[in-house]
Amino acid sequence: MLKRNYDAYSSTDPLSSLLRLHGGDLMDSDGMQIEKRLSHHGSLSCYDHSVAVARMSAALALKLRVRVDMRSMIRGALLHDYFLYDWRDGEEGHNLHGFKHAKRALQNAERDFELTPIARDVIVKHMFPLNITPPRYRETVFVTIADKVCAVREFSISAWMSLPVVRKKHA
Repeated sequence: MLKRNYDAYSSTDPLSSLLRLHGGDLMDSDGMQIEKRLSHHGSLSCYDHSVAVARMSAALALKLRVRVDMRSMIRGALLHDYFLYDWRDGEEGHNLHGFKHAKRALQNAERDFELTPIARDVIVKHMFPLNITPPRYRETVFVTIADKVCAVREFSISAWMSLPVVRKKHA
């Protein structure tokens, strides 16, 4: 069962405002509505993961006071997993998902949206070092780090909640 989708429109915190400003059109798009139905890490949707990565990327850049193209970084982060298929379904072409999905996400994003070179780099290189081409821009580095941190957190929470003793306690 997928966790409820993050609603960037109901929150008034500064990060949600940044996401709405720079990526509201993406979050409302048909493709992102598909992401809401795709399970990604544990019980989290692909959409929720993408929003979490965008939020964390922006938070890191702001906290560290590093000058970035915030719009390109947020848009790239929101679209970094825009592959739009269930990678667990066993269909032909979905094998080796970790190695292939960044290119698929970029193809889909280029089809559906106008992208800057920075957003393209974020999308296609966010799996570094699994994909061996390193990031070209600092925005890509922030998204790559945020993606790893969010994925570990999401998998950890999912694993913890699947333990029998924890399931009973929260049932």
